Amino acid sequence: MKTTLSTSLLCILTLCGAALLAQEPATAPKTLHTTEKSKVHVPAAAPAGLVTIYSNLGPSTNTYNDTFGAVVAGPASTAAISFAYALPFTPKSNSHVREVRAAMSYLEGTGGANQVNLSIYSDAGGVPGTILAGPLTVTNLPAFGTCCALGSATLTTPLPVTAGTRYWIVADTPTTGTGDDFYGVWDFVYPKPFLQASNVGGFLWSPTYGGNQEAAAGVFGTTP
Repeated sequence: MKTTLSTSLLCILTLCGAALLAQEPATAPKTLHTTEKSKVHVPAAAPAGLVTIYSNLGPSTNTYNDTFGAVVAGPASTAAISFAYALPFTPKSNSHVREVRAAMSYLEGTGGANQVNLSIYSDAGGVPGTILAGPLTVTNLPAFGTCCALGSATLTTPLPVTAGTRYWIVADTPTTGTGDDFYGVWDFVYPKPFLQASNVGGFLWSPTYGGNQEAAAGVFGTTP
């Protein structure tokens, strides 16, 4: 009898555990591959009169990999769930952020608005914490599979950042209204493995170790 009860209890716990796991929100980021639409690369524009606070961007005609990146999508998009993505940066000196440039692209044929939000967040133990600047709406993004235009967001008020402190660039969409149906990609570059973060379905941020790729972006401003 004890063996039967124990076996039954184990089965019940296993089934309950599986049911609970099935109810947990997905946290893994979604990535997309494509083929390059044009071998001719339009050079990326450089920010005028600003210093580089952080950048992993490549040369102007090969700024990022236009065939592979992380999905950023709104809750009303054809992705059927929201995807936000974040890249950390740490200033080497005290600075004021004036502009963020990210390799954001639009997935043609999805029917959503061609716009995305870029923001800067504080750090909360290895994931984005509190919003410090933004959201700033970036429109008319290039098509996924083309290089090397960048989505550019200019801060209306310069954001002071501290040397040696981690901050996050966040790409997401509004939860409702214009832009909640955006479906696009934050294109990657290929440096060393790097900590990033993702948020699926509007739940909590989760650390994401990007393997041999990371989202391509630059932060520009003045020092101090």
